[in-house]
Amino acid sequence: MNILEKYATMEYGPSPEARNEADAWLAQRNFGEALFIDGSWRAPVSAEAFEVIEPATGLTIANVASAGAEDVAAAVAAAQRAQAAWGATSGFERARVLYALGRMLQRNARLFAVLESINNGKPIRESRDIDVPLAVRHFLYHAGWAQAMEREFPGYKPVGVVGQIIPWNFPLLMLAWKIAPALAAGCTVILKPAEFTPLTAILFAEMCERCGVPKGVVNILPGGPEAGAAIVRHPDIAKIAFTGSSEVGKLIRKETAGSGKKLSLELGGKSPFIVLEDADLDSAVEGLVDGIWFNQGQVCCAGSRLLMHESIAEKFIAKTKARMAQMRVGSPLDKNTDIGAIVASVQIERIRELVAEGEKQGAVCWQPDCALPSSGLFYPPTLVTNVSPANILVQEEIFGPVLVAMTFRTIDEAIELANNSRYGLAASVWSENMNAALHVAPQLKAGVVWLNGTNMFDASCSFGGYRESGFGREGGREGLQEYLVPQSSSKPLYRPLPELEAVEGDEGESLGIIDRTHKLYIGGKQVRPDGNYSMRVADSAGRFAGEVGLGSRKDIRDAVTVARACHSWSETTAYNRSQVLYFLAENLSSRAVEFANRLQQLTGMTAEAATNEVELSIKCIFAYAGWADKFEGRVHSPPMRGVAIAMNEPVGTIGIVAPDDTPLLGFVSMIAPALAMGNRVIAVPSARYPLVATDLFQVLNISDLPAGSINIVTGRSAELALVLARHDDVDGLWCVAESEICRTVEAESAGNIKRVWTNAGLVIDWQAEGAHEDVWLRRATEVKNVWIPYGE
Repeated sequence: MNILEKYATMEYGPSPEARNEADAWLAQRNFGEALFIDGSWRAPVSAEAFEVIEPATGLTIANVASAGAEDVAAAVAAAQRAQAAWGATSGFERARVLYALGRMLQRNARLFAVLESINNGKPIRESRDIDVPLAVRHFLYHAGWAQAMEREFPGYKPVGVVGQIIPWNFPLLMLAWKIAPALAAGCTVILKPAEFTPLTAILFAEMCERCGVPKGVVNILPGGPEAGAAIVRHPDIAKIAFTGSSEVGKLIRKETAGSGKKLSLELGGKSPFIVLEDADLDSAVEGLVDGIWFNQGQVCCAGSRLLMHESIAEKFIAKTKARMAQMRVGSPLDKNTDIGAIVASVQIERIRELVAEGEKQGAVCWQPDCALPSSGLFYPPTLVTNVSPANILVQEEIFGPVLVAMTFRTIDEAIELANNSRYGLAASVWSENMNAALHVAPQLKAGVVWLNGTNMFDASCSFGGYRESGFGREGGREGLQEYLVPQSSSKPLYRPLPELEAVEGDEGESLGIIDRTHKLYIGGKQVRPDGNYSMRVADSAGRFAGEVGLGSRKDIRDAVTVARACHSWSETTAYNRSQVLYFLAENLSSRAVEFANRLQQLTGMTAEAATNEVELSIKCIFAYAGWADKFEGRVHSPPMRGVAIAMNEPVGTIGIVAPDDTPLLGFVSMIAPALAMGNRVIAVPSARYPLVATDLFQVLNISDLPAGSINIVTGRSAELALVLARHDDVDGLWCVAESEICRTVEAESAGNIKRVWTNAGLVIDWQAEGAHEDVWLRRATEVKNVWIPYGE
C-alpha cells in the first residue's frame, strides 16, 4: 500500500481542545455578582439570576446575576459621571486604553476562544481562528481612530452615554464591534450581552479592570428582556445600538420614537448565494459550506438561499451533497468538528418547526447520513429543494444549518430572485468572469456583497443592511460616525404656522387670472387630486391667493408607484445628475424675481429677505449639483488578497415633508441632496405656503428631470407625513414637523425599518444647514461594501 492509499483510508479521530483553564475560571467566578457597574462587581438589586446552559451537553454552566431596571439606572448614572472626563480625554489616552484591551484579548485568546465555544456551541476552530482575532482587530483598529478623531471629524462630539444590546451568535465579536468604536469616539457604554451567552462579556469586564479602563466608562449588565427594555427606555441614554432580530428591532424603533436617541439596528437577513454558470464549482461549494454552515447557520448574513444557473444546477447539487456527507457534527471543542451545537432548545425547536412547515408547503429536505451526538442540541446540515419563491423557508430567516436551493435561467432572473426578500444584509456572487460578477453586485439590495468569497469581515469595512436588515453601519469610518453628533447650540421648538382663512369673494382679483387652482405634480405631469378636493391658500394679509390640490393617501400611493418605476434617475451617471441639477438651478435663477415676489406676497417678508431666500435656494442646488459626482465611496485594503469597495448608493424612494419657515429654501435644502444622490422623491411642501412649491412645477418641467424622479403632493402635512411613514414602498422619510408628529412618524416607520430623519420638533436654521452638506448626503445614501479578491 503506497502513501496515497494509506491517506485515503485514514479516519479523523477526536482532537479535543483542553478546557481546563476555562473550567477553572468558571469554578472560581462568583456569578451572583456579575454586574460590572462603575468599575466594580455587584449583585442585582432583585437578587435574581438566570441559568446558562452548555449547548453541547445540556448541562448548567452557571447561574448568572440578572440585571433589572434599578441596576440599569445605576449603570447609566455611573456612565454619566464618567462621560465628561472620558469625552475630554485626549485621543492618545483613549487610544492607549483601546490598544491595551486589544493586547489583553490577544494574551488571553485561548481562554476567550474556549469559553466562547463552551457557552455558544460553535466549533473551536471558528472561535479561535475567526472570532477572537477579529475582536482584537477591532480594538487595535479603533485605537488608531481615537487618536485621529479631532483631525478627521472636526465639528463633531461624542453622542454621550450609549446603550448596546448584542446577540448570542457572536458574543465576543459583537461586543468588540460595539464597544471599540464607542470608546474611540469618547462615549461611555452600558452593554447587555445575550441571556444565553454572557460569559465572555463577563470575562471582558475583568480585562477592563486589569487594563485600567476608567470607572463608569464600560458597564456590563447580563440580563434578560427587562434589562434590555430598561436600557432602551432610559431617558439619559443618548444612543441605542442593537443587533438582533428584525422583530425586536421594530419594537425598539417604536420605543425610541420621539426620544431624540440616535439608533442603529443590525437585524436579520436571508442572504442569496448566487452561482453563475461559469463559476469554479469546487470553490463555490467550499464557499457555500462557509456561507451557510459557519456557526451552525446562526449568522445574520448566512448564505441561506442558494441560487444556481439552471445549466449547472444538477452538477452543483451533487457536489454539495457529496461535501455535506463529509461534514462532522459534534463537540464544539473537537478541532475536527465542522458543525457544533445549536445555542438553545428554543432555537432548535424553531428550526424544526420552520422546516416542517416548509415541507408542508412542498419543499423536499435532504440530510446526509451523519452521526449526531447522543446528548446536546445538534441539528444536521440540511438541503432544501423544490421550493417556490413564496415558500416559508425561502422568505423567513431560519437561523440554522438549513440551505434552500433554487435555479435561474438568466442573470436578470437571478437578480430578481435575490432581491425578492424583505431583508438586504449580504450576498455572495460566484463567477470566473469578474465582469459578470461586477455587473450583478451593484444591482443587489444588500449592504455587503462578496465576490467569489463569503463571510469576510474586517474592522476597516463597514457592515450593515438595507431594508428590514436595519440601518446604520458597524466598523470603518461609517461605524465610528454612528457614535458622533455635530456640535450645535440649543434650538427653539418648531411650530407649524396656522392656516389663514382667506377672505371670501375675492377669487376674481389678482391680475385677472381665471383659475388659480394648482394641481399635484406626479410622474412629470400636473394631475388633479384623487378626491377632487382643494384647499384655499391665503397671503400674509389673509387675502385669497389661490387653491392647491388636497392630496390624500391615494395620491401618495400614485406618487410612490411612479417614483419606484423611475429607475433611470438612480441608474444615470452622477455626472448626468449633476448637469440636470445645474440646469434646475439655472432655470430657477431665470425666474428669481417671480419667486421673490411670491415669497413676499405669501409670507410678508421684506423684498430683501425674499430675494436672499431665492438666492440661497439657487446656491443650495448649485452646491448639491457639485456634490453629485464627488460624494464618492472608498477603497479599503483589509488584511486579505483583495480590496473592499465602499460604494455610496441611493436609499431609494424618499418621502420629504418640508417646513413652513423659509418655505422655498427649506424645501430645496431637502430635495436637492436626495436628488443629487439618485433618490426618487415624494415631497410634501409647506401646508401654509404650498404655492411656493407649485410654482416650481414649470421649472421642473423644463429642467430635464425624468418623470417620476420628483413628485409633489400638496395638502395637510401632518396627515401626509403619516401616510408616507406607513407606506412600505417608501425607503426613507425626512420630516420637519412639531415634536408629536416627529414621534409618530418615527414609530409608524417601523413597519419596514425606514431610514427616518426628523427635526425632533426643533427649529432648523436652513441658512446654517448649508455648512452640513456632508450630513445630508450621508442621509441620502446607503453604503455597500463589495469585496473583490485578486490573484490566483
